[in-house]
Amino acid sequence: MSMFFGFLIKKIKRLAVTPKSGFRTNVCACLLATTIWGHPVYAETTAPSKSLIDDAAVETIKSWLQNAVVEISITAQNKKYGAISQSEVDALDKQWRAEREKEDQPLIATTLSSPLSNYLTQIQAASGGLFTEIFIMDAKGLNVGQSAITSDFWQGDEAKFSKTYPNGSDAIFVDDPEFHEATKTWRTQVNLTVSDAGNKPIGAVTVEYNLTELARRRTGN
Repeated sequence: MSMFFGFLIKKIKRLAVTPKSGFRTNVCACLLATTIWGHPVYAETTAPSKSLIDDAAVETIKSWLQNAVVEISITAQNKKYGAISQSEVDALDKQWRAEREKEDQPLIATTLSSPLSNYLTQIQAASGGLFTEIFIMDAKGLNVGQSAITSDFWQGDEAKFSKTYPNGSDAIFVDDPEFHEATKTWRTQVNLTVSDAGNKPIGAVTVEYNLTELARRRTGN
């Protein structure tokens, strides 16, 4: 079925840009590209709405953040790195980036083999493609656990951290959707402050939602 849709979309695009096809054909092509048999089709220029990330989508994340391994892991790393300077943070981030190009990866290996990383990997796998990336940060924005290797170790200078953890336990930041060329899907990062049992902020989480898959599930197709 996916091969059929791919072929059909190519045909639609050709119709939409062929001058001799006429106005009526172009309109039909645009309508058909928007919906086929009632199924939403999201091309590279048409992202699903961020409104799909509603309370239910956020609560899904919060539900598995309640696992004790999350708070235990973040609290332990906050104690480990809590007193380090920004230059030391930068050094850790530099080490992480360098290890991505090497066979010897002590910092990356330690992070990816942690109980929290194992837990997040299981969450992503069980989502059936709904989550495409998950990582959790400590109070400095350093990775504590993740489902896959990220490009950097420190997220403290990015909106995913600066718009969540410093803004309290209820802070949520949903980034703009981006098109993932390899899978032809739209994705958006949902970022939340992570708090302890006493509702005190201890870190942050980034969950990349597959918006295309979420839209499919919401329409029941």
